[in-house]
Amino acid sequence: MTKPGHPIALPLSVGALAMLGLAEDAAAAGGELVLVPDPAMMLALIVFFVLLVFPMNRLVFRPIFATLDAREERIAGTRARAEKLAAEAEATLARYESSVRAAREEADQGRKAARAEARDGAQQQARAARADAEAELARAAREIATALESARGSLRGESEALARAAAATVLGRPLS
Repeated sequence: MTKPGHPIALPLSVGALAMLGLAEDAAAAGGELVLVPDPAMMLALIVFFVLLVFPMNRLVFRPIFATLDAREERIAGTRARAEKLAAEAEATLARYESSVRAAREEADQGRKAARAEARDGAQQQARAARADAEAELARAAREIATALESARGSLRGESEALARAAAATVLGRPLS
């Protein structure tokens, strides 16, 4: 996994070769399994392990942990930015909803004012039409009264003439 010439490649390859050279088969001659390790071999492996801990820590574990820490910091920064953006989006949405609410209220007030104005205009037109109708009725009543007076006057004159003619016809002589 490591590139040749990389600082980690040398300790790992040396460690792997040393482990292969010191390892024994698990099975002993005669087919029996050896459960107790050789003390010299055990001591060599412990010394080899202790010698490899410090270079491995410096060359492998610290860079890995530093990378993981940097990754955690980037994730935390990204989360903080995401939370900030979410808060800004919430504020923008609240402003938008507020402006929509204000626009609706303004439109409702405008509609109410327009209805009231139309109602007032209709009432004024109805009052004007009623006043015109009443004036027309009064004029017509005056004309009818005038026509009736003139018809009564002409009927009086004609009725007197008819009555004289009928009396003259009945009496057989002209009335003086």
